[in-house]
Amino acid sequence: MAFHWNDGGRAACGFVGLAGDCVTRAISIATGVVYRQVYEQLGVLCEKSPRSGVRIDVANTYLAERNWQRHSRLDQPFDPEALPMGKVIVHLSKKEERSSHFCTVMDRVVHDTWDASEDDDYFIQAFWTSAEQETQSSVPDKESKGRNSAEQELTQAEFDKILNRLRALDNTASNGASTEAEKHNALRMIQTLMLRHNLSREDITDDDNVSSVQFTRIACPVNGRRACNWEKSLAHYVTADILPSTQWFSSTNGHRTLFWFYGPLSDVRNAISLFRELLLTIATAAQLQFRGYSRGSGASYAEGYVLGLPRTASASASAAPSTSTQIVSERALIQTRTIALQTAADGWLKMECNITLVSTRGTGRFLHDDAAADRGKLHGSQHEVAIPNAPRRITQK
Repeated sequence: MAFHWNDGGRAACGFVGLAGDCVTRAISIATGVVYRQVYEQLGVLCEKSPRSGVRIDVANTYLAERNWQRHSRLDQPFDPEALPMGKVIVHLSKKEERSSHFCTVMDRVVHDTWDASEDDDYFIQAFWTSAEQETQSSVPDKESKGRNSAEQELTQAEFDKILNRLRALDNTASNGASTEAEKHNALRMIQTLMLRHNLSREDITDDDNVSSVQFTRIACPVNGRRACNWEKSLAHYVTADILPSTQWFSSTNGHRTLFWFYGPLSDVRNAISLFRELLLTIATAAQLQFRGYSRGSGASYAEGYVLGLPRTASASASAAPSTSTQIVSERALIQTRTIALQTAADGWLKMECNITLVSTRGTGRFLHDDAAADRGKLHGSQHEVAIPNAPRRITQK
């Protein structure tokens, strides 16, 4: 199912931290109105901050005043293909639960910070369309490249100047001594510069400021309703040893298992790419040598392969004794940062997605091929693990 990550301009307008802002986000995406303006208008209607959510009647009143037509209740599982083309604001809810969610669907592509169409528990309660909006509003093509300009190709010195300028504007916008006009102009200029140079809020904030991190969750489907032990071990390896800022959990959807990765946006995307790459490599190797990877010797080989993959702890242990104090200090700082990110991500998952994780333990397999596992461990130890999608923000000359 097609999905386009979009926070509606929340970060670009200077908002940070966790929030139940799905109504504000959906309206901003669908109407094209600046997030802060929608946020303030909804706040006036509900006579309180919309940060923790907006009542359905308030959202309906807001949209009706702007000529958005509400369509009758469908009460069917959420499927973007069942919606009309163009820009559609959808109200979703879960049966026998008070949980509800707003999102925008553009040309049957979900625009949100997570894809609700992957959760079978959500049903369509209502949706809004507007004749004033364009009938066709295709998702921007990420691969298309326009004409190169001086703003698009930057040297590192010019890039640093832009970041310094953005940070100065950010200080102005968050300074209590600034007038409302100064704050408004600073936020407007921040948004313009970010859009022009393809920057995000994370580029101008300190790495230690966890409240400014944009969280998301993305599913990686795997064939089979019951995931193999080695597949779960691989997900744990990716999140614990390679990208510890991310976390994972699993669920089922029909005949498939969904491995959900959640945490900071860029890290989740990298975790998904690395998980898929390693999953395909290990499954292919087990299939070629043992004609399978879900049971017997093939599964033992795959488990050994995961156990043999290089761990970050081994690299730290090989460091020179003279630098041990510095390494311990750096690792303590990294661990503190990681724990803060994981705690914030758990809070985001509960607030935004209404998910509380529960640990389960399987019975495991009774047959284990030690020889196959040792061979897999040897092959895994020879695997060079690299994150496939390292972020690239600027073009160096």
